[in-house]
Amino acid sequence: MRAKPMAETRLQYIAGRLAAGRILVVGDLMLDEFIWGRVSRISPEAPVPVVEVTSESYYPGGAANAARNVRELGAAVRVAGIAGMDAAGARLIELLDATGVDTTAVLRDASFSTTMKTRIIARHQQVTRVDRERHATLDAAQTAHMLAHLDRAIDSVDAVIVADYGKGFLTQPLADQIGRKARAAGKILAVDPHPHTSLLWRDATVIKPNRREAFQASGVIPGAPILPPLEDEALLAACNRLLQLWQPASLLVTLGAQGMLLLQGQAPPRHLPAHAKDVFDVSGAGDTAIAVLALALAAGATPGEAAELANHASGIAVGKLGTATVTAEELSASVSQS
Repeated sequence: MRAKPMAETRLQYIAGRLAAGRILVVGDLMLDEFIWGRVSRISPEAPVPVVEVTSESYYPGGAANAARNVRELGAAVRVAGIAGMDAAGARLIELLDATGVDTTAVLRDASFSTTMKTRIIARHQQVTRVDRERHATLDAAQTAHMLAHLDRAIDSVDAVIVADYGKGFLTQPLADQIGRKARAAGKILAVDPHPHTSLLWRDATVIKPNRREAFQASGVIPGAPILPPLEDEALLAACNRLLQLWQPASLLVTLGAQGMLLLQGQAPPRHLPAHAKDVFDVSGAGDTAIAVLALALAAGATPGEAAELANHASGIAVGKLGTATVTAEELSASVSQS
């Protein structure tokens, strides 16, 4: 049996402590529907495949999926957001309750339409996606409701995850309050941003955009990806702009097949190569990454160690079909095999 390198031993130790975390997830809640089927012919009505449905499945999506990922790793998690009184909202709450996610901070509103994304999958490939959503901004009473829940929860959690999907739940005043309250309570704040909202995230411990989001949020004109990423001048310019704009303690940019790029203040950027062996579905991989990132930091990991574990977790998630989660056993095995 080989002796484990010190770095691997350290990552295994942190992975073993993820279940001790207590997390509050705030953001846009969605329901993900997957319609599974097979294609045997092309429609005579239009040049599109005819999908014969074999099964359907439902998963928490958006911020709800980030909460589901936290819970799958054994940690305690509460989710705060808004859901309609419609069938999609009821199913979403039912799914979260069944996995052990605390939904007491979810505001149910009859005037709100729960976002649902329907993906049609055939032969392990996504044929199309149908979105049913209506953007709506919280009013003053709803914002006060969310902040009251945040006040009650902040002292009992180790970290706050914000998952912004640009559906209108998160506003600048709410973002500012989340940042202030997390800083005042000395809590980790991990943000998965959405560039279309143009929100400024101050007081964040770590912000995790993907490559496209980094360019959109920074205003830097993107170019084709350069290998290695540390020589991608446009990407580095976008990252440096975001460090100035958002001023996070750490910035982690996910790069798909290229892995991740970690930036911290004046330290040199660090590239983490991807661990994915096969990529079947990227749905929800960002939620997996932000969940592991926050839990690892809460367990005492350095930003580099937390990024390493998030990178491993993302590699596992994209190898699964559907809005996938990662178990502690899978994470530990991935670290051992690297």
